[in-house]
Amino acid sequence: MIIRTPKRLHLGLIDPSGELGRRFGAMGVALSGGYEVKVTPSDELRINAPKEDEETIVEVLKAMNGAFETGTGYSIEVLRALPRHVGLGSTTQLSLAVGTAVAKLNGLKVSTERIAEVLGRGRNSGAGIYTFKSGGLVIDGGVSGRNVPPLIVRHDFPESWAFLLVTPELKPGFDEREEQPIMSSVGGDPLAAREISHRILLGLLPALIERNIRDFGRHLTAIQRLVGRHFGSHQGGEFREDVKPIIDFLTEKTYGYGQSSWGPTVYGLILRDGGEELAEEARDYLREHGIKGSVEVGMPQNTGAEVVNENAFLERLIKSVSSG
Repeated sequence: MIIRTPKRLHLGLIDPSGELGRRFGAMGVALSGGYEVKVTPSDELRINAPKEDEETIVEVLKAMNGAFETGTGYSIEVLRALPRHVGLGSTTQLSLAVGTAVAKLNGLKVSTERIAEVLGRGRNSGAGIYTFKSGGLVIDGGVSGRNVPPLIVRHDFPESWAFLLVTPELKPGFDEREEQPIMSSVGGDPLAAREISHRILLGLLPALIERNIRDFGRHLTAIQRLVGRHFGSHQGGEFREDVKPIIDFLTEKTYGYGQSSWGPTVYGLILRDGGEELAEEARDYLREHGIKGSVEVGMPQNTGAEVVNENAFLERLIKSVSSG
């Protein structure tokens, strides 16, 4: 069985203060080109993956086995990977890919949300969970207790739009262990949360439905700057200090811009036509400013993770019968 995931841009958290009884509330959008993971039954555990991916896979298998008694006899190969801790949702996409494959190989009828809960995903944000499940633009309803936050908005993202993604070779964003004390203690700015909510409801979403890229980008930028007020004391301002030269470029060249999660990936909203020319212009800009990094055009993905060979459970039955 092969699972192909999207990658996700994190467009921000609405309200860390929990003023109304629910904390955070996350926005994200799915882009093509995430993980590709092959999972097959095996008589013992075999993993072919980068070291940090391997560690995540082992944790997933332990959690799934603890919840569903699925065992640990699998051959798992990461055929395509995402860079870790740069703002593209690598941990959630890989975890859900492996967890979903294990569930299907064992004939389990469990939801993506249930798998995410077992794997400890969604404690602060459901953006990675719901981009994995359904693609498109997603917004969750915030965290209340230990449950996965509910999906409250999901829309297709215009395929004529895209994102210019710039990932400079800088310090990675906080991993989950590093961000845990921040997310537990951050109070956020309730006034900023109210304006973010207003802009989402009467700015961002209407512009998305009307396919108005200028208005969507304008509200997206404003929202990103407001989100920065929640976390400015932890990252040095509205955006990380070390990505500001790239933000300057995106300000001039794109319809709207932001920083995905803790970065260092930053993005600009663009039209898909002409994206590659703009990407080359961005590469020239990085070279001129002595900044090492990668530039790509991120294409929207309006479907969730792809599962190839869902009948692979039969392989396990056949193998079990033949070995018996």
